[in-house]
Amino acid sequence: MNPTNWHKKYCVDSELKYPSEKTQKNYQSTVLGFLWNFKDEETPSHIKTDSIKEWLLTFETINTRNHKLCAIKSFYEITVGMPLKLEKIPFSKRDKKVPKIIEENEIQAMITACSNLKHKTILCLLYACGLRIGEVINLKIENIGTDTIDIILAKGRKDRIVPLPENLKGLIDKYISVYSPKVYLFNGWKDAPQYTEGSVRQFLKDIAIKAGVKDHVNPHKFRHSFATHSLEQGTSIVYLQEILGHNSPKTTSIYLHTSRKAIAKIHSPLNSMQL
Repeated sequence: MNPTNWHKKYCVDSELKYPSEKTQKNYQSTVLGFLWNFKDEETPSHIKTDSIKEWLLTFETINTRNHKLCAIKSFYEITVGMPLKLEKIPFSKRDKKVPKIIEENEIQAMITACSNLKHKTILCLLYACGLRIGEVINLKIENIGTDTIDIILAKGRKDRIVPLPENLKGLIDKYISVYSPKVYLFNGWKDAPQYTEGSVRQFLKDIAIKAGVKDHVNPHKFRHSFATHSLEQGTSIVYLQEILGHNSPKTTSIYLHTSRKAIAKIHSPLNSMQL
C-alpha cells in the first residue's frame, strides 16, 4: 500500500472530526508511523489484529500504548471505514497515581523569590485560578474582568469562568501598566504575540531552585496544588469541578486523596467512645 496516500486521507478526515489542532497533529503523526510500519501490506484492512497488538507492545509505557491505540482506532473508524477492526484490542489499565502538589509554604517562597513582574503574574495565575499552562498563555486582555476571568475555548473546546482574587487583580493591573500588552495578556520575546510554554516551564524551574524547592516543579503542579488547597479551605467539590473545567466529578474527586489536612479532619466514630 501507499502510506503517504492513506495518511493524506486521514489528515483530511481528522481535521474535520477533531477541533483540537494538537489532537489532529498527534493522531496524524501516530497514523503515519503505523502506516509505514505496515507498508508491505496490501491495504490497512489486511493488517492482522495480532500484528497490531505486537506493534503496540513495542511502546514501553501504558500511556503511550493507549494514545497510539486511540489514534489507530480513529484511523480505522473515519478513514478505512472499519470501526470494529480493533474492538478486541483493549486499552491498558492505567496506574491510579495521586497527583503531586507544591506545598503552600513552597509556593509562598517562590512568589517571594520571583523579582520579575511578568513571571510573578504568570506564577500567581497558575496557582490562584487552577489554570492549565495553555490557558494562561492564551489569555487576552479582554478576558480579564473585575472579579472573574473568562477562559475561552479551553480543553474540549469549552468556555468557563474562574474567580479572580482581589490581590491577583491588583498584580495583573500593575503588570499591564508596566508591560502594556496589546492583545494577549502575556507577550512573547520581541515581536512574538504570545509567551511560550517552554519559557514558562524554564522560569518556574529557575525560581523553584532559587526558592529552595527540592521537588521538580512544573506548571500543572500549580493546578493540582490549587485544587488540593481549595478543598482544604472548604471549597465545594461541585464548584471546584466547574472552576477546573472537568466533565466528570470523578476527575475532580481525585484531589480528595491528595489532601492530608482534609483526611486528617475526618471524624472517626471512635472519638465518641471512652477508651
